[in-house]
Amino acid sequence: MSADTKTQRLIPMGVLKGAHGVRGEVRVKSFTADPDALFTYGPLMDEAGKVLLTPITARPGKDHFIVRPKENLQKEDWDALRGCLLHASRDQLPEADEDEFYFEDLIGMPVYTVGEEPEARVRAVQNFGSGDLLEIEIPGAPATIYVPLTRADVPVIDMAAHRIVIPELSLWANQDEDDAS
Repeated sequence: MSADTKTQRLIPMGVLKGAHGVRGEVRVKSFTADPDALFTYGPLMDEAGKVLLTPITARPGKDHFIVRPKENLQKEDWDALRGCLLHASRDQLPEADEDEFYFEDLIGMPVYTVGEEPEARVRAVQNFGSGDLLEIEIPGAPATIYVPLTRADVPVIDMAAHRIVIPELSLWANQDEDDAS
C-alpha cells in the first residue's frame, strides 16, 4: 500500500455481488445517486485501499452492473469476494454543491448547541431503514445518541466552518436515557 493510500479517505461506492458466468465478468451493485457514475472514479478498492476492481466495461443487469474487470480472477475467486464493499478515494469524487455534502465529510465534525464550544462530535451517519441518522458522541455519556438528519433537527451544517448545530441536543440525549429506563 502506498503512502497516499494510507492517508486517503475511502468512501463505499458499491458492492461486489459475485461472478457473472465463466468469462471473468463480475456483478456489481452501485450505491451512487447516478449508478453509472461508479465507473468514473477509477479503480475500486477494498476498505484497506487495495485495488479490487478496475472496470474496463460495464453494462446494466437486473439490479446491478455486469463488469468486465482488468483483474484476471477465476469465477471462484470473484464469488469468494461476494459482499465486499467497493470504495473510491474521497479525492476522486466531485466537490459537493454549496448546500450538499458527503456523509463521510460529517464524520468527526464537532456538534454545537449554542455558543462557541462544541458539545459533541459526529461518530457516524447511519440508516436503519427509516431515514438518515447522525450518531453523536457526547463526552462522558455512556452511549452514543441518534438524531434524525433533517433540517428541523439539524438546522445548520456549515461545511466551510466545520460546524454542525443541533439546538435540541440535550432533548435527544435525555430521550435516549428515558428509552433505556
